[in-house]
Amino acid sequence: MDNNTLKSQIALGEDSMRQFKVDVKNCDSLASEMAAFGNSEGGTIFIGVADDGSISGLSKKDVARINQLISNTASQHVRSALTLQTENVAMENGRIVIVLTVPKGIDKPYFDKNGVIWLKCGADKRRVNSKEELRRVFQSVDQFHADELPTKAGIEKLDKLRFRDFLRDVYKQEFPDSAKERLKLLQNMNLATHDGKLNLAGVLLFSERPEWIKPQFIVKPIRYPGNDIHVSDYLDTEDFTGQLSRILMIPWLL
Repeated sequence: MDNNTLKSQIALGEDSMRQFKVDVKNCDSLASEMAAFGNSEGGTIFIGVADDGSISGLSKKDVARINQLISNTASQHVRSALTLQTENVAMENGRIVIVLTVPKGIDKPYFDKNGVIWLKCGADKRRVNSKEELRRVFQSVDQFHADELPTKAGIEKLDKLRFRDFLRDVYKQEFPDSAKERLKLLQNMNLATHDGKLNLAGVLLFSERPEWIKPQFIVKPIRYPGNDIHVSDYLDTEDFTGQLSRILMIPWLL
């Protein structure tokens, strides 16, 4: 990056992709910034630049110290370790700005040494505080999907006739005779966990009575008067229970 490109980037100010720091002396603070960028879309930290965009720069001694601190932080204070890129850009006055590039992570989520997960929020960062948000982080790198949540139902809860018809009609495959073969097939189809339990997709699609296993997963249509949705004023409601395929009328499972 040349001097003019650096100045044009700094002139844009801080946002979710750019962070300014006059100096860096604390590994913990830097680790949280690195983790936030890694858990988001990646970004750049300009070290030697104040929050208002003024360029104070760093001495050569500071550059050596900070580059060592960056290396230690990335390898020891962030889990999993991040692969970073640094570039020293010389200014006209002989001072130096370190351009620290943090890539979008491929091994999310990244934690600081205290086990905190950070995300970028505009020019700032924030902690991940809920299970739902943590699941979205895993989903963003294809490590987790809600329909793969494990349940306590064993494969004996499988509706064998419906699963047999599904295999025959969709895959032209015979229903496995042994429980071991059925479990292996369910696991290969991402319908069962490694310890022999149906996951959420397996329960909703192929268990005999899904509402007995997951009572909250029912379809509840409500009829309202007129076109407005009300809190308590409605004409009729009903709980639709049973396999998801029957409720939603999925053709290949009817």
